[in-house]
Parts: sequence; C-alpha cells; structure tokens
Amino acid sequence: MNSTIHDYFFDKTAFDSHDGAYIHLQQPDTPETPLNVPAMLTPDKVDGDDIYYTLTAQEGTTQLLTGAVTKTWGYNGSLLGPTVLFETGKTYHITLKNVLDEVTTFHWHGLNIVGPYDDGGPHAPVYPGGERKITFTVDQPSATLWLHPHPCPETARQVWNGLAAMVLIKDEHERSLNLPADWGVNDIPVIMQDRTYYDNQLDYQKSYDVDGTLGEYPLINGTLNPYFEVTSPIVRLRFLDGSNRREWRLHFSDNHPFTQISSDGGLLPQPVEFDHLMLTTAERADVLVNFSDYQEGDIVTLQTDDLSFLTFKIGKFAPQDLSLPETLAIMPDLTPDDPEPTFHTVMSGMDDEVRLDGKLFDMQRIDTRQELNKVALWEVTNTNDMDDGMIHPFHVHGCQFQVLKRDGHDVYANEHGWKDTIGVNPGETVLIKIQFTKPGVFMYHCHILEHEDTGMMAQIEIYDPKHPVKYHLLSMDEMMHDPNMK
Repeated sequence: MNSTIHDYFFDKTAFDSHDGAYIHLQQPDTPETPLNVPAMLTPDKVDGDDIYYTLTAQEGTTQLLTGAVTKTWGYNGSLLGPTVLFETGKTYHITLKNVLDEVTTFHWHGLNIVGPYDDGGPHAPVYPGGERKITFTVDQPSATLWLHPHPCPETARQVWNGLAAMVLIKDEHERSLNLPADWGVNDIPVIMQDRTYYDNQLDYQKSYDVDGTLGEYPLINGTLNPYFEVTSPIVRLRFLDGSNRREWRLHFSDNHPFTQISSDGGLLPQPVEFDHLMLTTAERADVLVNFSDYQEGDIVTLQTDDLSFLTFKIGKFAPQDLSLPETLAIMPDLTPDDPEPTFHTVMSGMDDEVRLDGKLFDMQRIDTRQELNKVALWEVTNTNDMDDGMIHPFHVHGCQFQVLKRDGHDVYANEHGWKDTIGVNPGETVLIKIQFTKPGVFMYHCHILEHEDTGMMAQIEIYDPKHPVKYHLLSMDEMMHDPNMK
C-alpha cells in the first residue's frame, strides 16, 4: 500500500466554497441523535434466484428538529428509503409505485441495465397513483450504488424533499476478502446531504440556487447531529455524496488515516490510504477505518472542511490489524476499437448559462450513438475559466467507465477503478474508456442537480446493428402529464 495521501487533488480555486453564494455548514441546535442506518429492503417474495421487491415513492413526516415535524418524501417511508440489496447473477422483479401528487421516476444510478425505461431516466415516468414493473439480471461486481428520481426538470426538488436510497451489489469475490459486512455494526452507510429548514419545513424555492442548491445543516442518512457507537475495531464506511451541489471534503478531526477500497462501480485494483478525501456530487467511496488506536470512551469526529458532521464514540473491542491483499480486484483491459478519441463532449457555463456541447437538453433528440459492446475513448471537457470556474461532475447512465488521463496526466490515486461519475476541473479534459453492454437510450450530464434540470444533459443511443430498436422518446409535456388523465 502507498503512503498516506494528504491531498484533496481537485483544483482548490474551483472548490464550491469559493462560490459567492456558498453556504457554510453549521451545527443544528438539536440533541445528538444515533445515526440512522436504513434497514435492508425486505423482498416480497424469493423464488430461487428470482427476487421480488416493491418500492413506493411517498410523502410523510419526520422528526428532525425540536418542535413541529418536517414534511418529507421517501421510499417506503417518510425520508430516504431502505437499502436495496442485489446479488450478482440473480434476477430482480421490481414494482415501482408512486403515491405522490406528481410524476416521478426511479433512476438506478450506477446500475448497468437497459434504457431508457428500466434505467429510470426521464423517459420512464411513474404517474401519480400509478406503477411500473421492471425486471433485470445483475451482472456487475460488488458496488455501492444509489437510487434517486430523475424527472427533469424536477429532479433537484424531489431529491431535496428526501427521495434517495443506497443500493448495494454483493458478489462472491468480495465475500472472499472478509471485509466488514455486519450491516449497521461494522458496515455503515454515510449518505451525505445538506438542507435548510424554515420553521422546521423544507422550502426548495426559497433555498434554490441555479448553480446548485446548498443547505445550512448537514443531514447524514436523514439524521441531524448524528453519532455512531463504534463496537468493532475496523469499520467500513460507504460514503455517498447525495447532495444537490455540495462537495464533501472529508477528514477526521485528528486526521486519522482511512483506506479507500472501492469507488463508484466497485472494488479498486489496490487499496489507497488517505487522511483527506473529496467527493463531488453522486460519487461514492467505500473506506475502511481502523479504530484500534483509540481507547474506550474516546470521541473522534468526521469533518468536511472545518465542520464536524458525524461523531464516533469509541466503545469496547479488541484491537485488530487491518490486513488487505495488495490486489483487491482485477480491472479488465478493455481495448478501444479506435485508438483515438471518437467522442468529445463539452460542459460549459455557470448559473443559467450552462450547456452540454453548446445545447440544452431535448428529450426527443439523440445527441450521439455508440455501438453495443464497442469500447470507445471519450474526451470530457469543462470549459469554465480556470480562475473563476467550477468543478462539474460528469455522469453517464447505463455503464461504468475507466478514467485514463486528466489533461494528459495520470488520474488521481483512487480513480483506477470503475467510475460512473467524475469531477472535471475548470479548463480540464478528462479521457475515459467506456463500453456499454446494454442497449437503450441513456443520459449523460452534469450531476449538479440544478444543472441537469436546467438542461446540461444529452442522450446517447446504444444500438445493436443486428437488432435495431425504435424507441418512443417522450416529450417534456408527455413526461409530466399522464396521457390517460383527461
């Protein structure tokens, strides 16, 4: 393992904290609360390797602050949702229900399934009182993914209201590594979001910022002012930046090191040791923390910048060495069909001037096409000014990709594994190697939620020349209004 890395890597002048409208996080005036750990979703039925789930988008109320309860949205509950567990090689039959008063979608961020209907982008609306059924077989390695709505231009508001859930894929290879796997004990989700409350209520329009909405309080797994009782020497933290805009610059209050073992799409080739780690919106990182150096009764906090947002209270346990193999996973060596980049996409602008390839999103326009199973090189450019611009996190639906170069230089130490979201610095071009193994129409876009809602998004068709498919691409009006309702 390499020596500990002390750098956030990204361009410091482009951190979101330099934005004139930046909102610094502050501690809520609420009592300490045990960290909520969303339970695993219970199957409706298991029939061999066929598993049946139901997920319902619904309204509810949640006691977050002292006094009045807060009106929130969630999946199968009032806020966020249960953790959805998938096993590689098994087939899932999922009923998606909507009991909200408006249209929503269920987007499986990071899951390689067909598009555009199963993937859950804007072409897969579930209207109020309606449902959609999807079926797919998981053929990806173990990974930490997530579920969120994608009915642009309402994605940001629906996530802000509470619609998000963690999704796990597990496989036999990861089990063979004997990583921490006791959910809620030494395997812990850390869904990082930020919210502002007005008289204990969310008001998205009042909080809204076209360049990405920021909140004043850290909300972790739907918990304000959370703490976690450490009862195991080694704990796996599954970080998910589930914010609309905020970048999370993570470190412990004493700069205790931690070891990243996984990125967006699964295990890294080798573990990487950090004491500082930055995630842009929608990125994930699984890290192992060895608490053996602490004594019973000690307290250490996880911080972003200079604010503590999650307290770890050290309990009683026997110390343990953190022993990992030098190789966690073998990355396939995908050979591009063309040695030169065949596609170049450009993220430009800020505020309401954001564009992707100089255009605004059109749901009925296919912006580019790529053949199924072909390996291509893409160049992803952020043309923002290097001094005054911002980092744009770039996300592609329906695949996981490999990051090859940043402006011709080596990628960051934790970017050698599978990714589906990559932060691109101002003035930078990132080279990625990408293969789609499922057909369909998929989105690619900036994952600052207000940017994608504003139109910083485009569509790619993945086609099989031997089996052409004609897709019905909805208009924005069709997506937002149930055609069966008069």
